Amino acid sequence: MRKVFIAVLFLLNSIFIHSSFAQKSRIKIHYSYKDLVSPDTLKVLFKTTQGNFVIHSYRNWAPLAADRFYTLVKQQYYTNNYIFRVEKDYVVQFGIAGKPAEDRKWDQRRLLDEPVTKKHLKSIVAFARSGKHSRTTQLFVNMQDNPKLDTTMREGVHGYPPFGKVVYGMDVLFKLNGKYRKQILPLQDSVYKWGNIYFDKYFPGLDKIISATIIR
Repeated sequence: MRKVFIAVLFLLNSIFIHSSFAQKSRIKIHYSYKDLVSPDTLKVLFKTTQGNFVIHSYRNWAPLAADRFYTLVKQQYYTNNYIFRVEKDYVVQFGIAGKPAEDRKWDQRRLLDEPVTKKHLKSIVAFARSGKHSRTTQLFVNMQDNPKLDTTMREGVHGYPPFGKVVYGMDVLFKLNGKYRKQILPLQDSVYKWGNIYFDKYFPGLDKIISATIIR
């Protein structure tokens, strides 16, 4: 019964979500929201159920993305996030709080697009998006060199602007539970509606971010 339910959800959601990095799309969008201004460089320690990794962000790579990352970390958004996409031959993706009210709030705070200034090499980090001005909270880490992500076009927007890279702990990312690969990606409507309860019920065993803390 569980397998049938998930299969139906997968088919229904696939009709609406076509991007390999689909980010939820909502009606009320507030482009006027102002993030905190990030330092020029920033290191953030992510503690996970498999160990720790560190993301180093660089504001001059993509200022809007770096500011959003800084703001989210300062507000402890990534605490208790499930790492819902693990494709060890492609990317690791996370950034849904698992709290419906919190996710709805941030899903309305879209970032304007900005240019891609760095290549998508192994360990590079960027925000997920679907169409124009659609980045919010979800991040992905390249698990290998992915040059197609430099120029992939969707709704006239080229690529995914990197803003940082993993400088410690890539081995930890390779230890994450990859059982579901990208199976959850087209089920984001349900995740945003039900939060971590949905993950716990239908996708047991996912690894989790315990905390994300600025260390420099």
